Amino acid sequence: MVVGLLLVEIHFPHSRSLKDKRRELSGLKARIKNRFNAAVAEIDFHEKWQRTAVGVVTLNHDHLVVEQVLESVRKDIESHVQGEILSAETRYF
Repeated sequence: MVVGLLLVEIHFPHSRSLKDKRRELSGLKARIKNRFNAAVAEIDFHEKWQRTAVGVVTLNHDHLVVEQVLESVRKDIESHVQGEILSAETRYF
């Protein structure tokens, strides 16, 4: 069993409140859950209105499948998020 974790840090320059940030995050989380069947959570910067860290987790018996899913999620975030990706790191367990 392989567990993959994608950590993504995002800056939202247009966000003017926590409500703006949470609206963007809500759409992002729903899209990832529906398209990739992966678990998503905000893991840091909860009270910062222009910054967030998101964790995405998936698992499978095949390492290649986990790698492909997390790479697809990363590309989806880059193409749909209304902000700047500050960092993206993948870990496997």
